Amino acid sequence: MRRVRDWICTIPFLFAFGLTLIFYDIVGRIVRPFSLRGFEYVMAALQRTLMNCFRICGTRIRVERSPAVQPRTGYAIISNHQSMFDIVLIGGLLFTNFPKYVAKQELGRWFPSISLNLRWGGNAIIDRQDRIQAVAVIREMTETAQKRNVSVAIFPEGTRSRDGRLQKFRRAGSRALLEGADQLPVVPVAVDGAWKLLRHNLKPVPFGTTVTVRFGDPIDRTPGDAAEVAARAERWIAATLDEWQTADR
Repeated sequence: MRRVRDWICTIPFLFAFGLTLIFYDIVGRIVRPFSLRGFEYVMAALQRTLMNCFRICGTRIRVERSPAVQPRTGYAIISNHQSMFDIVLIGGLLFTNFPKYVAKQELGRWFPSISLNLRWGGNAIIDRQDRIQAVAVIREMTETAQKRNVSVAIFPEGTRSRDGRLQKFRRAGSRALLEGADQLPVVPVAVDGAWKLLRHNLKPVPFGTTVTVRFGDPIDRTPGDAAEVAARAERWIAATLDEWQTADR
């Protein structure tokens, strides 16, 4: 019966999700030639709407946010990676911080709205097999974002966790991001439960999943602190996940 319920909710969810992508792709293409900031608001609304689409499947999103994380402020965001919907969560919850993402090049085409945002929104599309290219585009993204006082985000694990356990961080990308955005405070983010949404690759989406997101206190920057701050964020994320996952056992 649970599987039947999951499918009953997944079908309208997928329909709403697809229509949302198509709608915002059209709106984004209309707005972008006239205003980058207007385009950013469209893409922020996209991510907020996609986040709310999961309510069709009974998904509960529990948010714990440090009061020091302010709207309309640029941050360097370091997060663990459990699902492709982590981007939706961070972008939807940090609506006016306009986070820019590091994404693999395969996502830069064929996906309505998502590919459009990655190509036109000031994000870094990297070739994971070309370290030099990846570091260069990450630094370009971060330097531009810092000048505009918008946020940048990276998932240092590189690939999503299939079971919620934290994977080893790839530190080259984090270091490049933090060196390029050397004046942006670092906000560590922990996400748990999102991996369950893709447990069956959307066939179906499990009903009633709880996803928890915690935004930590911003870490102020000092010159040359990229490696130290990245390690500090990694420890905070690991400790947060351990706290949640131990409580669930």
